[in-house]
Amino acid sequence: FFLAPQEIVSGESEEESNGVNLMEFSDEILLHILSYVPCTDLVLNVRRTCRKLATLCLDKSLTHTVLLQKDYKVNKDKVKQLMRDIGKEIYQLNMAGCYWLPSSTIDHVTRCKNLVKLNLSGCHITSLRLSKMLSTLQHLHSLAIDVNPGFDASQLSSECKATLSRVSELKQTLYTPSYGVVPCCTSLEKLLLYFEILDRSREGFMLSGQLMVGESNVPHYQNLRVFYARLAPGYVNQEVVRLYLAVLSDRTPENLHAFLISAPGSFAETGATKNLLDSMARNVRLDALQLPKAWINGSGLLQHLKFNNPFYFSFSRCTLSGGHLIQRVINGGKDLKSLTSLNLSGCVHCLAPESLFRKAEDDIDSSILESLVVSCCNLRHLNLSAAHHHSSESIGNHLCQLLSRLKHLLSLALPVCSITDVAANVEKPPTVSNLVPQTFGRKVRIGIQTYPRNLADQANQKIESSVFWALMGSLRYLETLEIIGSSFSSAMPRNEPAIRNSLPPCVRAQSVGDSEVAAISQLTYLQSLTLAQLPNILTGSGLIHIGLQCQHLRTLSLANLGMMGKVVYMSALMDMLKHCKCLRDLRLEQPYFCAGAQFFQALSHCSSLQRLCIVSRSGTLQSDAVMSFMANCLEVIMCHMFMGESLTVCKSLQQSIVRSFQADRPALNVVIFPLLHEDLTEVIRDVPMRHLDEITLFKSRVAEEPPNLWW
Repeated sequence: FFLAPQEIVSGESEEESNGVNLMEFSDEILLHILSYVPCTDLVLNVRRTCRKLATLCLDKSLTHTVLLQKDYKVNKDKVKQLMRDIGKEIYQLNMAGCYWLPSSTIDHVTRCKNLVKLNLSGCHITSLRLSKMLSTLQHLHSLAIDVNPGFDASQLSSECKATLSRVSELKQTLYTPSYGVVPCCTSLEKLLLYFEILDRSREGFMLSGQLMVGESNVPHYQNLRVFYARLAPGYVNQEVVRLYLAVLSDRTPENLHAFLISAPGSFAETGATKNLLDSMARNVRLDALQLPKAWINGSGLLQHLKFNNPFYFSFSRCTLSGGHLIQRVINGGKDLKSLTSLNLSGCVHCLAPESLFRKAEDDIDSSILESLVVSCCNLRHLNLSAAHHHSSESIGNHLCQLLSRLKHLLSLALPVCSITDVAANVEKPPTVSNLVPQTFGRKVRIGIQTYPRNLADQANQKIESSVFWALMGSLRYLETLEIIGSSFSSAMPRNEPAIRNSLPPCVRAQSVGDSEVAAISQLTYLQSLTLAQLPNILTGSGLIHIGLQCQHLRTLSLANLGMMGKVVYMSALMDMLKHCKCLRDLRLEQPYFCAGAQFFQALSHCSSLQRLCIVSRSGTLQSDAVMSFMANCLEVIMCHMFMGESLTVCKSLQQSIVRSFQADRPALNVVIFPLLHEDLTEVIRDVPMRHLDEITLFKSRVAEEPPNLWW
């Protein structure tokens, strides 16, 4: 597309040689094409090629909204020039996650006098800079910022507070106990809070959840419609969110229609939160709900809450039974066509009539799932992971068969044991991998076996008749798929040392392997794929199917596939990667993974790759191969490797990568560190939140948040 000026001007020669002249397209078509080009390239490069493009590149449809959040090549000078050229034309500016830009870059945002929406999450900004900037943005209605240690609300000017008083949407990420700018936002309708406060300082001191002396404790919630809080692990985060909730418990906003709190682990209910929930039950009708499991378990809360046209429910990790789900949420089969997103991750009894005497591994009640599917027929995002959902032998009632009715699904998360054919599981003799203990021994001798390596042979192994194959065939427009073992846990959890042992896979999952992976290749529009703890992967040949057929794949996460003592799918993975031209994010978690020359040579075919994360107990790497890969793949800006190498080797390689490539890649973030080192948590805390949350830490992301929670 980037033609030299003389090529564009000389229409005749271009037309004669190629039969088409780009400049003869209509303005509407050209604007559509230009909409896929980063704004910095449009303004700073493309518009200089010819007069026509100079005019089109400044069209309001292209300058109204400027997205820099994943423009990893943008630097301070480019931002400065961009704001000079089109600052007055920008109404929405997204700089979320631009961690590499110095805080002085924010000063140039003051040129955008007409800004209505501004996202600075993940950017370095001080109280004084924030005050200066907001003082000039009199039309601002939507704001996203971080609140870091040292934030002082008393430094905000009266002009800044006047701007904040008009802000109706606020997203605030807290790294220190504080109200941030919330008390200044007197017109709030949407409040999103992300609590990332650590329990200990870098010096090892315990932190308190008490707010700074002098901070206002009266947030203005009277106009609030959406309240969302997501807590990272830690006691301090729980203490601080209770202070935000205290005002809500005194007076519940009449217009509140979405109330969501995502809290890991145990977050006990208190008298104040109970009063808040009672008030909500009396006074509001909700469209979206998520609560900590302790607030729902054993209570009759759901029976009393009223819903209007709900679009999002999350009962993640709750002990809610299927009977209660149908009776209290779906009202015995009430039409819930409005529901588009449902998260039942870790809700182990949600497909059983009751949970009192039931074991987690017992068969599900297909009638409950059928009621769910019939009532919520417009679901687009469904998460059933982290549970044992075993189907019975009843014909036509398998979980996969029932889910195939949800034709609108865009993202789906399932446990591995839920996709196996019941009949095949009973009749199929144990495979070699079933007989081998799931140990971490380096050498596993199991005799010589021959497995089909030819793709055509693999495809002919009766997989077309499986229920999972049929499910994949019916969900043609699925964009995100997660198949995760019900007992899988990542070796690198948040804020804790690396896990050294993992639980064995579910017995029902033992037959899930290459043929099921091959079935995924039917998803032509697949963009994100996660596979974790599939024990019967023998060669990984199904991955090659996916590489060939799923040409839109952008994110791939593989963890603990096949035998744990050997990476049995390495050859197939390398074949697959040669076809993944659109792949941007790759995460691999596998013991004894060898990141050597052959692997990185195959990975170099992924010309769009931007982020790489490898987590491997006892894993090895070749430094020269890594350096060669970084030199060949110019788009890579994140390289995280947590392996079994020594600290000396890791530090040396990390320093070499930074020295060689940082100048040309301003966003470069490199972390190479021994996985089992005692200082791992200290290293993790310095990783930019964008990378940590999106790729480095393993988690299920389907229906994690309501759709379109923030722009």
